[in-house]
Amino acid sequence: MTSCTLAAGAEAVYHAVEDAVKKMDLETTITISGCYGLDFIDPWLELSAKGMPTAIYANVKPSDVPHILEEYFVKRNVSKAFALKEKTGAASGEDEVPLLSELRFWAKQYKWVSRNCGVVNPESLEEYVASGGYRGLSRAFKLGPEATIEEVLKSGLRGRGGAGFPTGIKWRITRQQAATPKYVVANAHEGDPGVFVNRLLAESDPFRIVEGLTIAGYAIGANQGYIFTDAEKLLVAKRLRKAVEEARRYGLLGKNILGSDFDFDIEVVLSSGAYVSGEETAVLVAIEGKVAWPSQRPPYPSEKGLWGKPTVINNVETLAHAAMIMAEGVEKFAAVGTERTKGTKMFCVTGAVKRVGVYEVPVGTSIRVLVEELAGGPPQGVRIKAVHVGDSSGGCIPASLLDLPLDYETLQGAGVILGSGGIAVISEENCVVDVARYFLSFSSAESCGKCVPCRVGLHLMRSILDRIAKGEGVEEDLEVLRQVAEVVRSTSLCALGGAAPNPVLSTLRYFMDEYIAHIREKRCPALVCSALIKYRIDEEKCIECGQCAMDCPAHAISKIESGKYRIDESLCIKCGIC
Repeated sequence: MTSCTLAAGAEAVYHAVEDAVKKMDLETTITISGCYGLDFIDPWLELSAKGMPTAIYANVKPSDVPHILEEYFVKRNVSKAFALKEKTGAASGEDEVPLLSELRFWAKQYKWVSRNCGVVNPESLEEYVASGGYRGLSRAFKLGPEATIEEVLKSGLRGRGGAGFPTGIKWRITRQQAATPKYVVANAHEGDPGVFVNRLLAESDPFRIVEGLTIAGYAIGANQGYIFTDAEKLLVAKRLRKAVEEARRYGLLGKNILGSDFDFDIEVVLSSGAYVSGEETAVLVAIEGKVAWPSQRPPYPSEKGLWGKPTVINNVETLAHAAMIMAEGVEKFAAVGTERTKGTKMFCVTGAVKRVGVYEVPVGTSIRVLVEELAGGPPQGVRIKAVHVGDSSGGCIPASLLDLPLDYETLQGAGVILGSGGIAVISEENCVVDVARYFLSFSSAESCGKCVPCRVGLHLMRSILDRIAKGEGVEEDLEVLRQVAEVVRSTSLCALGGAAPNPVLSTLRYFMDEYIAHIREKRCPALVCSALIKYRIDEEKCIECGQCAMDCPAHAISKIESGKYRIDESLCIKCGIC
């Protein structure tokens, strides 16, 4: 069970399974698992029995459980299943149910770093080892630290947290530093709205993160590692701490790991959920027990990090990739991806799509494949206007550019960033001015306030967008927006502040017509900006039923002498109920 399945009611389903198994006197084992990333099937139930195909049931309610168990275990019927993992011919209804591997949203993925998610019990070290866990660390010990770094360098692995810096170079620079002790940090903080890639990995496969961090520690010569996450993500913290405890109990952390002369331990550190707390220099000072404020670079953490010592800080997805590379080999990792960026990337797709979820695809996969083939495209009758790529610091690109490949360089050329994997699909019913305003409001509210460009610049930009959304903007505001955005981008202290103007700059680049409509015509084409909407009752069509007046929560509608009804603009709250 993970946060997403629990939110959908998985705990109640789990207890319903316990009760049903007891009443039916079934001899079976009940276990939890992580999440497949397919949020649209939550909560789901997976059943298996000797000679029977493994069946997955979607959107299960507690009241469904007795019937599902009876059909599967007693009647040996799988016709109501969502998907099967294999077909045995031993159950009735198999022909009516598709194989999971044949479903488009599964077949189009490349399950590499997320292969254990939804498959193993995230709290069981035994299951992790049985699935191939710790083969990567064992191989690293055989190769030695220098050769381990060379493997990561050869793989072409780039950081998956957003910057895309080559991981092997970062490790090598840190190892070459003369100062000791050295440290390694896994950044599991995820402060962007609507993004849950790190959460999925940490809750579904925490041992992979622990193994990856241990490999990084061994490679650079560190004996202490930290996993940093925010205290608001209770299950993330619980799973990571459990994984650390289990690894320590079985000798995979501590003294002489796996009989080597390498000593290494990990501490899970919790901090506030503030967005800026996830910036790498802010992470380091937070671990030191100080306020999580970013600091100027250089010096970079590889030279001067935790307590002034050389430190590697990697995103948890990056570390999970490192563990997989060491276990499976460079060739398998580099078999997919682009010339400049090898491997896969996990993306969280939300918004106007049928199948919200987390999908892992080769780097270079087009946005269209991710949005339309995996996430199912928009619901019936809904048209895509834009796709916001790259979390709150990303940008909006129009539907006409959906064939762009998801890689660092191409997206940068289009004025957006890959980020940590957030993809928000925006429909024609959304206003891009309002979207830019939303992301800018988030960045402004989350600004640490340490540097003037970010603190003052974002506030100024937000106030201009507020005026435009109210119909009070002038065309000169657009040039001021651009100028301020460029100043903020080029002079902010940290990368988060520098990327914060991206939603505004990208919407100005691709959706200037909507800004012009707000300014010149005092009109919101998507009918979202309430200050630009006016409601009136057509007296010729009014049948004097009074329903609108009864429904109005603001009591803005009253009867006039003619018997018709009229809206008082000063009272109308533009809710649209009438």
